[in-house]
Amino acid sequence: MRIIIVGAGALGTMHAFEAVARGHEVVHLEREREARGASVRNFGLVWVSGRANGTELETALRARELWERIGKDVPGVGFRAIGSLTVCRTPAELAVAEHATAHGGERGFTLLDPERARAVNPALRGDFTAALHCATDAAVESRVALPALREHLLKSGRYTFLAGREVRDVKAGEVRDDHGDTHTGDHVVLTTGAWLGGLVRELAGELPVRRVRLQMMQTEALAEPLTTAVADGDSFRYYPGFDSPARDRMAAVQKQPEIAAAHKMQLLMVQRLDGGLTIGDTHEYDEPFAFDVVEEPYDHLAATAEAILGRPLPRVRRRWAGVYAQTLATGEIVHRQSIADGVLLVTGPGGRGMTCSPAIAETSAEALGW
Repeated sequence: MRIIIVGAGALGTMHAFEAVARGHEVVHLEREREARGASVRNFGLVWVSGRANGTELETALRARELWERIGKDVPGVGFRAIGSLTVCRTPAELAVAEHATAHGGERGFTLLDPERARAVNPALRGDFTAALHCATDAAVESRVALPALREHLLKSGRYTFLAGREVRDVKAGEVRDDHGDTHTGDHVVLTTGAWLGGLVRELAGELPVRRVRLQMMQTEALAEPLTTAVADGDSFRYYPGFDSPARDRMAAVQKQPEIAAAHKMQLLMVQRLDGGLTIGDTHEYDEPFAFDVVEEPYDHLAATAEAILGRPLPRVRRRWAGVYAQTLATGEIVHRQSIADGVLLVTGPGGRGMTCSPAIAETSAEALGW
C-alpha cells in the first residue's frame, strides 16, 4: 500500500514507522520544517507507572516493549531502561506508595527505604521517607528521537518526508498541500496533535478533545548521573494508576502549596544524554492560554528538585511551554475518527503520547488492515 501521513510528531512518526515496517510506502507531510509541538517539548519519558489498569496499562506496556525494540534498531532515539523513583516525604504519600506496591501488578513496583533508594540512584541526597521504584519506566531523547526515526526510515527506500507542507484538502485516498501538490495513496492518517481548528474542524467537526498547556525547564549538566527518572509525591495526584483509598486520604489531609495547587503541579525530572535535567510540570486547561510563562511555578519546581537532590540545581538554560491534545472519552487512550473512506484522524493521547505512540500506531495499522 501507499500511505499518506499528515503530522510528524510522535504519533505521526510512529504510524510511518509501523507502515514501513509492514512493507508499505509512506509519504509523510509536516507543516513545520521540524515538528515543534508537544512531541519535542516533553520529558521523553516512557511512563508506565501511573497508567490506569486495563487498556491504558496494556497499551503502555506494549509500547514499552516496542520502544525497547526500536531503541535497538535505531540507537539515535536514545532509549534507556532507567526506571523511576517516586519520592515519598510524608506519611500520606508513603501510604499511597504502599498501596501501589501491593496492587501494582505488571508495573514492577518495589518500595525502597532511603538507603536502598540511594543505592539505585546515588544522586538523591535529600531527606525523604521512602521511594517507589518502577522498573518498567524508561526514557528516550524527545528532541532527537523523531529525526533519528526519519533517518532510519529513509534507508528503507519506501519513505518520503516533505517538510513545510500544510495540508489544504483531504479526500479518500488524496491529500492536497499548500504547494499545490496532490498526494495519492490507499490510506490517509491525520495525526495533527493539538491543531484542532482549521481544516481539522472542517473535516471532523468539534472533537471530544481538549488542549492542555504545561511549563517545563532544562538545566545545565548535573555533575553526576541521575540514574532514574524522579517524581515527587504530588505526581500521585495526577496519574490514574495510583487511584486508591490511600490517595483519597492523601488528598483530604495533605493540601498542596498554594502555587502548586493553582498550577496543578507535580515534579518530574529526567536527565538528558548531555547531563542536563528536564524538569516540570504544570497543567493548564482553560483557554485562551497565555503566550508567556510565569516564574512562580519554576521556583516551586526548583525548590522541590533541590530538596530531593539535597543540593542546588545547575543553572537553568531553557524554559518553555507546550500544548498537547487530550481525549475526553472515558477509557479511551486516543481519539480515532474515520473522516472518509480510508481516512483516519488520530489525536488526543494527552500526556501519554510519547509513552504510548508505538502501540497506538500498531493498533491503527491493524484497524486499517495494513
